Amino acid sequence: MEQKIIFATGNQGKMREIRAILSDLGLPVLSMKEAGVSLDITEDGTSFAENARIKARAVWEHTGGIVLADDSGLAVDYIGGEPGVYSARYMGEDTSYEIKNRNIIDRLFGAEGKERSARFVCNIAAVLPDGRVIQTEAYMEGVIAKEPAGTGGFGYDPILYLPEFGKTSAELTMEEKNRISHRGKALEAMKSALKQEIAVTGGRMA
Repeated sequence: MEQKIIFATGNQGKMREIRAILSDLGLPVLSMKEAGVSLDITEDGTSFAENARIKARAVWEHTGGIVLADDSGLAVDYIGGEPGVYSARYMGEDTSYEIKNRNIIDRLFGAEGKERSARFVCNIAAVLPDGRVIQTEAYMEGVIAKEPAGTGGFGYDPILYLPEFGKTSAELTMEEKNRISHRGKALEAMKSALKQEIAVTGGRMA
C-alpha cells in the first residue's frame, strides 16, 4: 500500500498551505476527514509542543503510518502571552474571529510600538510508522495592528502586522506567507526531517 501522510486537521485553509509546502515529498497528504478519521481529541497540554504530540499520537493510534499535527496560535506580549495555547478556544470555540480579533485590539488600547509585539507560534509533531516522534517549531514576529486588514489567510491573520512587509499576515500572498509564516517555516523544517526518514523509492519509510 502506498505510503501517505495524514495531517490531523479539518481546516481547509491550513490544508492548502500544508499541501503547497509538502507537495515535493511525493506522497499524498490527507486531512483527517479524507483519511476517514473522526476523533474528538482533548488538547489539554500546556505548550504548543505537547498539544501537537497529543493530536498526532491520537490519530496515529487509529491509522498508523505517518501522522502530522500542528498546534499553533497567537502570543501577545502585552496581555501575558494570551491567547497562546488557547488561541482556537479563546472566548469560546464558536466565537467568530472577527470578535476575537476585535477583543485583542481593544485590550491593547493605549499600547504603542514595541508594546504591541506579538508572534504566531507553530509546533509540528510527526509520528512515524515505528512510533517515533519528531517535532519542529517556528515563529512569525510582528505587532498587533490597530485595525484588522486583509482577506487572505484565516484566524488571527488580519491583526498581526508585519513591519518588514508593511502589511498584515492576511494581506500576504500565499507564496509570501509560505516563505515567512510560522507554519511555513515549521513545515519546511519538518519536510527536511521527513526527507531523511522517507525512502524515496516507492514512498516507503527508511
